[in-house]
Amino acid sequence: MLNARDSRVDFFRGLALIFIFWDHIPNNPLALLTVRNFGFSDATEIFVFLAGYAALLAYGKIARRDGFLAASLKIWHRAWVLYVVHIFLACVLMGLVFYANSQVETRDMAQEMGLQYFLTNPQMALTDGLMLRFKPYLMDPLPLYIMLLTVLPLVLPTLLRAPHYVVATSISFYLVARWFEWNLPNHDGGGWYFNPMAWQLLFILGGAAALHPNKTPATPRLQPQRPLFIAAVLYLLIAGALAIAGHWPAVRVAFIPAPLNDWLPTMSKTNLSPPRLLHFLALAYVVARLLPDSGWTRNWFAQQACRMGRYSLVVFCLGVLLAPIADMFNSLAGETLWMRLISAFSGVVVMVALAAWLDLYKRWTRPLFISAPAHQDDIRREP
Repeated sequence: MLNARDSRVDFFRGLALIFIFWDHIPNNPLALLTVRNFGFSDATEIFVFLAGYAALLAYGKIARRDGFLAASLKIWHRAWVLYVVHIFLACVLMGLVFYANSQVETRDMAQEMGLQYFLTNPQMALTDGLMLRFKPYLMDPLPLYIMLLTVLPLVLPTLLRAPHYVVATSISFYLVARWFEWNLPNHDGGGWYFNPMAWQLLFILGGAAALHPNKTPATPRLQPQRPLFIAAVLYLLIAGALAIAGHWPAVRVAFIPAPLNDWLPTMSKTNLSPPRLLHFLALAYVVARLLPDSGWTRNWFAQQACRMGRYSLVVFCLGVLLAPIADMFNSLAGETLWMRLISAFSGVVVMVALAAWLDLYKRWTRPLFISAPAHQDDIRREP
């Protein structure tokens, strides 16, 4: 069976959007508060996992009501819309970066954003951009999501009927892809920054979670006698200590054994290394146990994050555009601390305002859908 929509999904998608925006601003002090500083994984894992959850929640209902062909057509239509959005967003982003580069004299922002290939070979860059082989910096998550959605119809029937088989196959494919270093080609001869053949596992796990009956207790109760919970907490504490120690090289060298010190930098984000994957799964499990869906998302601040999560595509695109703008203002202001804080907070305010406007606009147009079936509202939300 499919779970009802969990308000925590929208909340953590919105929180992940804030973290991604802060992480994309160079030298942003608020980026020290994001999840990547306290463990091996970061906001990208949150975003991809919850994208799989939301996709199965939306398209699984369509498949069971209208059939798998109808669901597949809707999924591919959504993937096409995302592709068009990606191309448009890349053009706008490059225009903003080129303008910012003309204003900032102390740095080459175009090179920092990975646009040197476009400047030296624009014709091939345009072709590679259309084929998703050339992606400006900050835009890698969107092509990953496009690819994951495109192949979702191939596994959706089995995922709805026998999710354990799909999860087992996904794990096997993840291991094989890592072993043989499979990846989609990039313009520079390498592979995608987020390897879809590895990251598909997190997307599938998110989808499988949407199919699992919700057995979370109504109130958070720590049960230390459960070995899985204790093991997850211990792993998070160890990963957090290692990540925090990484900010002080002297501490890291003094207290972390040399073999472990040499191993930590090898954890690949591109291929979703097992320590990163395990860290996110432990984090998701512990948070789900400690923060059940018991109404805590109804307060005003949580509602702003939930609203952003409901319109995650538009808010993500806005965050991508706001990051270089914030970077430009920071540079023009001399990289002062107060300007970095203002730009980081202001960007979040603009993202919240956009989500509020979209929510208000949806309410204004709701009479147009007054004859829609009761489940229509779930389908219209962004997967």
